Amino acid sequence: MDAKAFWNVIGDYNQQTIVIQLILLAFIAVAVILSYVSRIKYSAKLILGIANLFIAVVFFGYYGSEPIQKFFALPLYLICGFLFIYESVHNKNDTLEKPNPFQITLIALYCLYPLISFALGNTFPEMVTHVMPCPIVGLSIAVYSGYRRKNKLLLALLTIWGLTGIKSVIFNAYEDIILLLCGIYGLYILAKEIRSSKTIK
Repeated sequence: MDAKAFWNVIGDYNQQTIVIQLILLAFIAVAVILSYVSRIKYSAKLILGIANLFIAVVFFGYYGSEPIQKFFALPLYLICGFLFIYESVHNKNDTLEKPNPFQITLIALYCLYPLISFALGNTFPEMVTHVMPCPIVGLSIAVYSGYRRKNKLLLALLTIWGLTGIKSVIFNAYEDIILLLCGIYGLYILAKEIRSSKTIK
């Protein structure tokens, strides 16, 4: 997949879904806040599940034009979406702890994604918005890492996509360095979870 095809997909997606993106973003903000204040503990996982499914079906399924989007990204986001929803039901009362400095930084960078994309010379519709694959995974890692119980498969899949932030140089999407930082943090959390499991055994 070349850079032109990459940005063409983004342009088509943004042009035709911006209203839906704004609505979904509002729900994401409310749901995450509700989980952080422990009003509805599972709401962040539920909305992240919906957001990942939206990206899978709409961004990759409908607007995607390349095999890697259809046969790698789409199933990865589908699995992440369903795992988030499963976790929101299975671990309904799991607590989302107050974000640590790393998580706060990653969430802040998520919020700044479109501004950074604009500062790098991109303009709508060919720019990165909040409800796109890389920002959503970045937010997913930052928020989900704050839950006490973590599904290792879900965390691993999110981290895999996070580490694809290395493509930021290939596609001139330097804003995706944010994604890479999230991927590195996800790798750290995943390693920590694996070590904890071995210690318990």
